[in-house]
Amino acid sequence: MPFVRRRPLLRAAVVGGGAYMAGKHMANAQADQQSQQAQQTQQAQQAQQAPVPAPRAGGPSMADQLNQLADLRNQGVLSDDEFAAAKAKLLGS
Repeated sequence: MPFVRRRPLLRAAVVGGGAYMAGKHMANAQADQQSQQAQQTQQAQQAQQAPVPAPRAGGPSMADQLNQLADLRNQGVLSDDEFAAAKAKLLGS
């Protein structure tokens, strides 16, 4: 009975297992990235839907409200276009 070397089979199993783990890692990383993008989109939609409070007696001044909008833009909650729209609404133009 001839001696059969099984190293090619073992090597194929190791390579296949490594490829499986690499693919699994990439799929998990992609799912995490999609989750983060979905959260950012949801936060942007919520910020866009939130009404800008109108100035009232005894309330925050227009400068305070503009500073709040600028802070939201700097934090990445509002895009530049959303910031411009909210600022125009606040200023009444």
